[in-house]
Amino acid sequence: MAKINLRDFYPFYNTDFFIEIPDEVEAALLEAERVEQNYIRRRFYNKAHYSLDAGDGIENEILFVSLTPCELYERKMTAEQLQAAMASLPDKQGKRIYAHYILGISKSDIARAEGVDEKAVRVSIERGLRNMEKYLKNL
Repeated sequence: MAKINLRDFYPFYNTDFFIEIPDEVEAALLEAERVEQNYIRRRFYNKAHYSLDAGDGIENEILFVSLTPCELYERKMTAEQLQAAMASLPDKQGKRIYAHYILGISKSDIARAEGVDEKAVRVSIERGLRNMEKYLKNL
């Protein structure tokens, strides 16, 4: 059993308050304290203690917590399922959905490039999304 002062870990304690806790809990508290101090040091070192809003990703990089293997696997499977759903679509629907959602091209620009009415592109994309939804539900 270890004896700790809660005032060291919790800022709302105004006076010393000592308690006995198991060694595992003490180790977890000390590790959390070390992680917090490392975070503060990294933030200061990278000058990310103010909002940059520059879009260069420094804030995201310093705050980004690495993904667990389960999360990485889940993302990979989701990406593979979406690719399979896209591949199951007719050619025009797949190309239009890819152009609109992945490349960020507006529906009117797609229609202009293909020489068709915008409504045809809109309907095609909606049908493609419904077909993808059906495909993904059947997996």
